[in-house]
Amino acid sequence: MTFNFKYLLIIIAFFALATSCVDDEDKIYSPKPRGYFRINFPEKNYRLYDSICPYTFEIPTYANISQDKHMGADPCWLNINFDQFKATIHLSYKEVTDTNLNRFLEDSRGFAIGHQIKATGLEESVVIRDSAKVYGLVYDIEGNTASSVQFYLTDSTKHFLRGALYFNTVPNIDSLKIVVDFIRKDILHMVQTCKWKNSGAPPDPKKTKN
Repeated sequence: MTFNFKYLLIIIAFFALATSCVDDEDKIYSPKPRGYFRINFPEKNYRLYDSICPYTFEIPTYANISQDKHMGADPCWLNINFDQFKATIHLSYKEVTDTNLNRFLEDSRGFAIGHQIKATGLEESVVIRDSAKVYGLVYDIEGNTASSVQFYLTDSTKHFLRGALYFNTVPNIDSLKIVVDFIRKDILHMVQTCKWKNSGAPPDPKKTKN
């Protein structure tokens, strides 16, 4: 049988072409999704926070409270720290008079709206707890904002408490959303368990010194 070298070359060229076509079609490049560290959330348990301040509420057992040390902070301005998540709820308290409640309400809304430059949405949830005389709003601020959840509570006659959740990291809603959702439940629990005391804010020792 005569060997046909030309025929062999045609067969080799055909298989090379076929293999090349399959490789080109199979090689589909796509960017890999960005990965984030796995977060192990603690079990939700709460404890009562009570102090000389004219309010009480329940906080998670995995959070700790410290006093706000910034210049101009009043005695009942507190930080609820979530060290595991590098997050803090900043609380400020003001005693209500006949003339300042509207200003407190406008300031709280202004602080929330001020984040809309980078926000993609703002939702408001109304708080009405007649039995405890606790009323207010919870602001959910969507997007890569410095603060994702803010709120205020008042009885409209004596007490005004404002809170804002901040993270000690660059805002990235893709990685932080799951943590924001977790801490938001703690904020709602605090809102639902907040109670006022009869007295107003304790006097500032610096202002009462002779």
